[in-house]
Amino acid sequence: MAKEKVQFLGTGRRKSSVARVILTHGKGLFLINGREFEEYIPSAAVRLDVLQPLTLTETEGKFDISVNVYGGGLSGQAGAIRLGITRALMEVNPELRATLKPAGLVTRDPRSKERKKYGLKKARRASQFSKR
Repeated sequence: MAKEKVQFLGTGRRKSSVARVILTHGKGLFLINGREFEEYIPSAAVRLDVLQPLTLTETEGKFDISVNVYGGGLSGQAGAIRLGITRALMEVNPELRATLKPAGLVTRDPRSKERKKYGLKKARRASQFSKR
């Protein structure tokens, strides 16, 4: 009988992005939509942001991370992946919440794009006022 791999799941959302994160015990392999982590997220600053939960809990290189993310842009997807990793880590060990909560990683960021209003060019941008 083959030894079963234990998976820890976490779902993260940010703006219009949704990320499904799967954590398994491993050597630190990180795949996003079947692509390498560095290839999918070229910006070093955004990469640090995504890896923040692993850095804080000192679990870098202990888990293989597989992510399926869709919707939104790169920034929104990065935020969704970060929240997904956080939730999966809390599933691994609920005591990690005490470390992650003060850093603000447990809370979902509720900010999203405001809808456009009629008579305006964008959500709040009106056309230039003309006195004459």
